[in-house]
Amino acid sequence: MNLPTGLQRWFFRLPIYFYRWGLGWLVPKRFLLLVHIGRTSGEVRYAVVEVADYDPKQNVYYIVSGYGEKSHWYKNLLKTPDIQIQLGMKKLNVHAKPLTAVASGERMVKYAETYPRTARQLMAMLGYETDESIESYRDIGENKVRFVALHVKQ
Repeated sequence: MNLPTGLQRWFFRLPIYFYRWGLGWLVPKRFLLLVHIGRTSGEVRYAVVEVADYDPKQNVYYIVSGYGEKSHWYKNLLKTPDIQIQLGMKKLNVHAKPLTAVASGERMVKYAETYPRTARQLMAMLGYETDESIESYRDIGENKVRFVALHVKQ
């Protein structure tokens, strides 16, 4: 799977401008803005990603890199895990921790069970074949995508 380019990249990046223009409240609550540091440039970078899950007891947001370890924001979080996120108009400082392949597999299964239609459509868009079984989604989670836990700092 190749990273998006051209019109597709522009479409994916459009919500970033909503946040930057102070219109974060227009972005659906299932998405958040990552404000992170470029691993080579050292410059502030932005990415809007889906919140795959939220654990209110632990105050942890789970996000997923559909492009696995190839995603630029994922690589940036590995180098500088202490970042800021924005949900609507709320800004939070978080520590990003990538999940293991096994934990990513389990998270992918939970995501597919919670959002079966979205999971099916997302896998098709990313070019990942699935028969929609638990085993198929677990395999995608372990071998293709990567989940990241965003631990909110107190």
